[in-house]
Parts: sequence; structure tokens; C-alpha cells
Amino acid sequence: MIRVFAFLVGIVFAGVLLISLISGVATYFADPPEELASEVWHKEHKHLALASDGPFGKFDNQQLQRGFQVYSEVCAACHSLKMVAFRDLEGLGYNEPEVKKIASDWKIQVPTINEQTGEATTRKAIMSDTFPAPSANEVAARAANNNALPPDLSLITKAREGGAAYVYSLLTGYQNQPAALLRQFPDAKTPNGLHYNPYFANLNLAMPPPLTTNGQVTYAEGNPPPTVDQMAKDVSAFLVWTAEPNLARRHAFGFAVVIFLLFATVLGYLAYTQLWAEAKRKVAPKGPLDPANKARRKRASARAGIKE
Repeated sequence: MIRVFAFLVGIVFAGVLLISLISGVATYFADPPEELASEVWHKEHKHLALASDGPFGKFDNQQLQRGFQVYSEVCAACHSLKMVAFRDLEGLGYNEPEVKKIASDWKIQVPTINEQTGEATTRKAIMSDTFPAPSANEVAARAANNNALPPDLSLITKAREGGAAYVYSLLTGYQNQPAALLRQFPDAKTPNGLHYNPYFANLNLAMPPPLTTNGQVTYAEGNPPPTVDQMAKDVSAFLVWTAEPNLARRHAFGFAVVIFLLFATVLGYLAYTQLWAEAKRKVAPKGPLDPANKARRKRASARAGIKE
């Protein structure tokens, strides 16, 4: 009796689910949801080609140094880089004295405690320090940025779809809100304090355009002109490095592993042909009706004077 009751309850439950599914599908097609401005006007990221792309890619240290310069002069005022240490900059081609000077001259000092008084104070950074955050905590960061929290950039190219191309598109995508957008979606006007950017998920973000004019950062001689486009490419390449500084080493290691596997495959095939194939021939059955075997037996018997 209990089993029958449980079966009936299951049938009723399945029926309710089926009715709900049919009702939901019917409602969707009868009254489809309205499109949002962010769905219609959002753009996919632009194409960006970097030296680090592909399985054989490697970093262009000259570009990474330019990108670090853009970060230090433009981005560091708001965005932290808390997973990168100053000593890691040696991977960009800087020598130890240069890294020590960069750490010592960094505008934001490292918070610490005075050992004599126990009071909070700051000190100059050293090579083993990570890049100090521009704000003491989240509350201070939001207060300084119109209640928006600037994300840490250490892993930004790993955390965002599109990676470096997303960062590059965002930095170069600021524009006035199109009039056609407002005609199609009158309620989608960019609020005061936000900035229209079609490469951002909801089209409006709190960060003002960080790269506004050509020559905003002065590059050393021998480098490309510091246009907005070039600076955006350089800082995007630098943020690829911060997210995976060992990328070139990983590519080289992977290439070596592929070569080893190919070599091992060839050796395995040769071992098979020399050892196992011979063993298979020795144990292969010789059928009595095989014409070749029968002819060989007759010839052997005739030479031995034996009649079969």
C-alpha cells in the first residue's frame, strides 16, 4: 500500500513539473522578454596580437617595460598589484640596482609599525615587498573612487573573458553614448558619474578614461610613439606578464615534453617491430589447410624420403 501511495505521489509530482514546463515555454513564446541595451549594444573585444600569444609565444621585454611605465604613471594611483613583488621586475630585464631604485622611489610606501612607539607608520619599499595598495582598505578605496572599488590588476587578464584583448578594448573604447541607443532604449542613458564604454558588460563603468591623450606617458628614445593605442597595448601586455610571469618558461617546457613524447613513441614502435612482432610470428598457428604450409611439408618429406 505504501509503495502504491508513493508511486501516485511521484506521478502527481511529475505531472505538476510537466505542466509548469509547458506553461513556462508557452509564456516565453507568447510574451518574450524584452532585450536590454547591454545585450544589443555590447561589443566583443577587439583583436590584439602580442608576442606572447600562441604555444611558442614569448614576452617582448621592451614592450613589458613600457607597459610597466604606463601602469606606474597612470594605473597605480587607483589599482593595486598585490600579487607581484618588486623583485619580479627582474623578469622584465631590469637589473638589481634598477629594481631597488624603483622600489625605493615608489610613490606609495609600505605600511608598517614603528617598533619603538607601536604606532602605524610607513617605510620605503624593498625588493621583497609586493606593490603596496593605493588605499589602506576597501572603504578608503571606495571613498576615493565614487563608491566604486578598483579591481586588483595582478590577474585581470586571467579573470576577464578575452584577457589582454579585453583590457586593450576597454582602455580604447570610451566614447559618447550613441544617439541611436537612446532612441531604441530611452531609459538607458548613462548616469552621471559613469562613463559609456561598449566593451564593458553593462556599457557604463565608474572608471574615467585613464588614457586620454597621446604622449601622456613619455617613452625613452627608440620606442614607438606613445599614442593612446600603443600605451593600451603595452599595459595590456604587461598585465599578461603579471598574471603569468613564467609563460615563456612553460611554453619551452611544453615544447620539450612534446619532443620527448614523439621520441618515446618512435622508440616504442621500433621495440614492437623488433621484439613483439617476432614473438607473434613464432606463436602464430599454422593451419593444416594452408596451401603454403602444405607445400613446404611435402617438399621436406620428399627430401627426407618419407611418404605422407
